[in-house]
Amino acid sequence: MPILKTVRARLTLLYSGLFVVSGAALLTITYLLVSQTKRNVVLRNFNADGSPLPSPDFLDDLTERARTEAERQHQETLHSLLTYSGVALAIMTVLALALGWLMAGRILRPLRSMIASIQRISGRNVHDRLAATGPRDELRDLSDTVDGLLQRLETALDAHKRFVANAAHELRTPLTLEHALIEEMLTDRTATLPQYRALCERLLELRHQQAAMLESLLTLAGSERGLSQRDHVDLSAITERTVSSYQAAALHEGVRLAEHIDSAWTTGDPALVERLVANLVDNAIGYNVPGGTVEVSTGVRDGCAVLVVTNSGAPIPRERVDALFEPFQRLDRTAGRAGHHGLGLSIVRAIATAHDAAVAATPDPDGGLRIEVTFAGALMTESSMAGQGLAQH
Repeated sequence: MPILKTVRARLTLLYSGLFVVSGAALLTITYLLVSQTKRNVVLRNFNADGSPLPSPDFLDDLTERARTEAERQHQETLHSLLTYSGVALAIMTVLALALGWLMAGRILRPLRSMIASIQRISGRNVHDRLAATGPRDELRDLSDTVDGLLQRLETALDAHKRFVANAAHELRTPLTLEHALIEEMLTDRTATLPQYRALCERLLELRHQQAAMLESLLTLAGSERGLSQRDHVDLSAITERTVSSYQAAALHEGVRLAEHIDSAWTTGDPALVERLVANLVDNAIGYNVPGGTVEVSTGVRDGCAVLVVTNSGAPIPRERVDALFEPFQRLDRTAGRAGHHGLGLSIVRAIATAHDAAVAATPDPDGGLRIEVTFAGALMTESSMAGQGLAQH
């Protein structure tokens, strides 16, 4: 690395440059002040012993010679001042360079220590921290900022490792089951055609589940990248359409599905918003109890489009609510309908984050969950302005 490209060299040149400019300015001001000093020559008309001086002509000649000598001495004084000051400034410039180099190194020492510590941190020891001490200054703030970044990075890496492990487990389970079913059928030499047909149907069902999981994983990965463009989204129309499509599934599960739809518009990706609503409704139906209820409502509150999905079900500990939004997290891995892999709410959170929306989940003490999604802004229409508000259910 060229020495002039280092921060230490640039700081040294900056310190020295400021010193040279200040010294040159001080020298110039001093020179100008001394050069403007009045050079008066006063001659008395009598000698020191009191006797009178010679004639006036002789006095004028003596005065002129004295004035000339004073001017010469003044010029010599200015020249000496300028010479000695220049030499002193040159010496002090060299000292300023040396002292600036030392001071810059001392100031940058904590930064070099932080750089060395950061270079030692990798995926295996991401838990290490800089943990800078000393006064609360810019370098301490920088260290704390880096520590915060490392903490978020460690959390993301841990979540990624858990996600990969859970995804591998979830994908391996149906493969293992398929292998076992095929192997069992091949070893059974008395198997009949209906049994082979039942096996094929079972394998087809497992394939559908795997395809659904892969689609969920792709949706989760895509929504976490954010939105490339935003369109007008009619949240109320999407919700109404989604609820209608799930009426048959709710009837099959013995769950009453009710809707309270008020006009609500926002901006975003219509397909992702529809997937968000579908996942919420699907989870509310799947993780419910026979004879339970699911209520879905939309509207505008405080200028924001709001979607609320409330369902009955088993009691959920409040401390476990946040975990439900992590991939492959389920309170009871045997609960729910077939095809639920614990990705529904994690996809909901990812889509909401991509739309700058807030997701709040509140467990009911009697059982079930209330999930509210508040989008960042609402597009007002005439109907929504006439009857603005979200029904409280």
